[in-house]
Amino acid sequence: MFGYIIVNKPEMKFKEFDLYQSYYCGLCRALKDTYGRTAQMTLSYDMTFAVLLLTSLYEPETSLSLRKCLAHPLGKHPARMNEFSRYGADMNLLLSYYKCLDDWEDERKARGKAMAAALKRKFRKAAERYPGKERLFREKMAQIRQCEEEQRMNLDEASGYFGEIMAEVLACHQDEWEADLRRMGFYLGKFIYLMDAYEDVEKDAKTGNYNVFSHEWQDAGFEQRAEGILGMMMAECSRAFERLPIVENAAILRNILYSGVWRRYEAVKRRREGK
Repeated sequence: MFGYIIVNKPEMKFKEFDLYQSYYCGLCRALKDTYGRTAQMTLSYDMTFAVLLLTSLYEPETSLSLRKCLAHPLGKHPARMNEFSRYGADMNLLLSYYKCLDDWEDERKARGKAMAAALKRKFRKAAERYPGKERLFREKMAQIRQCEEEQRMNLDEASGYFGEIMAEVLACHQDEWEADLRRMGFYLGKFIYLMDAYEDVEKDAKTGNYNVFSHEWQDAGFEQRAEGILGMMMAECSRAFERLPIVENAAILRNILYSGVWRRYEAVKRRREGK
């Protein structure tokens, strides 16, 4: 359920992409510094978006450094870090742990079980830092699991639970912006969940795994209906974003919200049309 909140690189200026990449590298560094090299394997663009969004809204003091790493061994690259890089690392670790458990329970993926075991001690550390958020994540993932076990096909129910998870991620402070951040996260989370279901529906139909689109994906008009639903989720998310007083990095964030999130959708759609 990760990897959908990405940039549309061809539509970005070089300096904008370099700036975005520096926050990605900063999040990677925060994961390593706080939880070790294993945690770096959980790095996601989705959480990079959260770090960039919160940084742009709250404008904390941010450090810039040049670093080498395994992914960039030939030269140093810029990494920007601040309090939200560390917050993003904590949230990334918590969600990745539950995703690994979900992969094991859903499809008996051995890698998911092994990764969850490797992250368990680190997960406990993050849970101690944010016990309320961890408890909500656990409860909502259990509710999603119940939807799967009972084969509930209500699109809003299962996706809404994941929406509540993402709402909790973005709502890092109780202040005047909390309501819009929660609304933004809620619809972003629903989009992520439904986009994941849309991409996997053919595979899930073959394996018998739960998918909220499994009862209609072969119906006439399914593609238009799915696109419309996903479009509504991002319209509500973007509407909440536009109410936030964000100036810095606004162009990068809009690139993601209005263009980047649709890259995987367009790729899946073209693949199906090709078939």
